[in-house]
Amino acid sequence: MFGRKPKKQNPRFLLEFELQLSDIQDKIDSLVEQSKTSKRDFSKEIGELETELSRLELSTYSNLAAWQKIQIARHPSRPYALDFIGGIFSNFQEFHGDRLFGDDRAIVGGPALLNGQPMMVIGTQKGRTLNENISRNFGCPYPEGYRKSLRLMKLAEKFSMPILTLIDTPGAYPGIGSEERHMAEALAVNLREMSTLGFG
Repeated sequence: MFGRKPKKQNPRFLLEFELQLSDIQDKIDSLVEQSKTSKRDFSKEIGELETELSRLELSTYSNLAAWQKIQIARHPSRPYALDFIGGIFSNFQEFHGDRLFGDDRAIVGGPALLNGQPMMVIGTQKGRTLNENISRNFGCPYPEGYRKSLRLMKLAEKFSMPILTLIDTPGAYPGIGSEERHMAEALAVNLREMSTLGFG
């Protein structure tokens, strides 16, 4: 993308300021592989490189310029809602549909366990490939997505479950289909109903 391109054998998407970090990680990976194939002990060299990598990561990510922070926020490899849900929660059960029109794949949600505590998790989900992004509408919900999220919040209220939302969207989808299915009304109803949710 910028400046030097990453090596072909490295599938990771790298920003310009991450190239030096990647070079050190490649050296570590190479030494680990050599230690397996040659039966030589490279633990000292690997340890030194890992220390250097940790120091450089801290220095690099603690001193990002404004544009570099934007690049990180838009990084194609950053985690999305389902990545967080899979890494933090157990027993996640995704629910589908708004019980009125259909299912919006830009909104994911359902009950899950956090350290044994039942919770309702709702998030906006983007895709990693073009086809996934198209199926998830690039993370821009339709009215049915907002209605689905409200249905899940009402369900959480009924069972006194805390609600966690993971919001990562450019905004509601502004197309003709959204207007035909009453986007403004869906957003207004959500705001009204969310303000009256009660637990216990």
